[in-house]
Amino acid sequence: MQHVFIVGSKSLGAYGGYETFVYKLTEYHQNNNKIKYHVACKANGDGSMDESQLSGVTRINDLEFEFQNAHCFKIPVPNIGAAVAIYYDIAALNKCCEYIEANHIEHPIVYILACRIGPFISGFQKRIHKAGGKLYLNPDGHEWMRAKWSVPIRKYWKISEQMMVKHCDLAICDSVNIERYIHRCYDGKGVNGRNPNTTYIAYGADTRMSTLGNQDSKYLQWLKSKGLKPNEYYLAVGRFVPENNYETMIREFMKSKTVKDFAIITNVNGKFLDELEKKLHFRRDSRIKFVGTVYDQELLKKIRENAYAYFHGHEVGGTNPSLLEALGSTKLNLLLNVGFNCEVAEESALYWTKDSGNLAHLIQKADEMREDEIAEYEKRAKQRIAEAYSWQFIADEYEKVFLGNYEFRVQ
Repeated sequence: MQHVFIVGSKSLGAYGGYETFVYKLTEYHQNNNKIKYHVACKANGDGSMDESQLSGVTRINDLEFEFQNAHCFKIPVPNIGAAVAIYYDIAALNKCCEYIEANHIEHPIVYILACRIGPFISGFQKRIHKAGGKLYLNPDGHEWMRAKWSVPIRKYWKISEQMMVKHCDLAICDSVNIERYIHRCYDGKGVNGRNPNTTYIAYGADTRMSTLGNQDSKYLQWLKSKGLKPNEYYLAVGRFVPENNYETMIREFMKSKTVKDFAIITNVNGKFLDELEKKLHFRRDSRIKFVGTVYDQELLKKIRENAYAYFHGHEVGGTNPSLLEALGSTKLNLLLNVGFNCEVAEESALYWTKDSGNLAHLIQKADEMREDEIAEYEKRAKQRIAEAYSWQFIADEYEKVFLGNYEFRVQ
């Protein structure tokens, strides 16, 4: 049996990219007798694991439980601000190594999600290799480019990324563009000047309909409380950060003549919201509606299904979960024209740039599209998800990698 230790997600099943990934990977492999997962979770603090919210949990002790045939262990963390993420990964890795050594696990794989602990990774790699194991990495997107970080912290993320790539045995990239970036930046810079070993496995999504019907009271009450009507709103879902281009989307929507609303599902950052108000005065436009967060996944799927169209402005990162979920649910998708988004959606979406007037013009075009044109885009989007991004396909690809049935890709 191949033991796989996963470090880097806060929990299983919470609304977040890595959290959803780990949940789905263990779900689709729960009856796989060739792989045994060991998953680190946060015991306390932001995004911590609350296994009482899951069904089918077998409790071992206060800090361990089994779920979907995965052995899950919780890591207590101190309240030390932004540095808690680094502490958490180090503590979780140390726990993995202790478990491997104490239980004499043969040829383990330790899979780290994101590049937070570069300055500490060399020692862990040696420890894992000494136990006969391998260190795998998911490099995520360009964390060092995110506007929320100060310049010193961005420099740390970039250096950390370089060191994580240097010392990993395999980088599993969830975007072809990220894989190309890894080789462009780090070829010849690995241990003994080697190129990084990489492979590509995307993130997953599904195309099933929501379990809520169009007349479901939960959905109708949500619409009423937000002042929205089915098929009469544009939608955006994502973290409220500058690199997701809310400023451009709101500014261009205000320029447009559409009579539809713009519903924004996000965790509102008060400081950023005030900055946008000073720049745009969007509160004067009754069409712009910040509608809070929606953690009920079936309700969120229904909201996507009945949106007139979806805006996606993310320009940092790899394969974005909210984009895949939109392509799997929303009829018409309007995406920022960057490599990551084009790679995922291909011909199944419309594209816009940050040039003044570009998105406003596209909104006008979308408003005037015939039903059969929109239906064709919906068909292409769902087909794209089914063929390249289904969770079954993603889980099968990970099985190949973890069991060694794949080829390294050096570009």
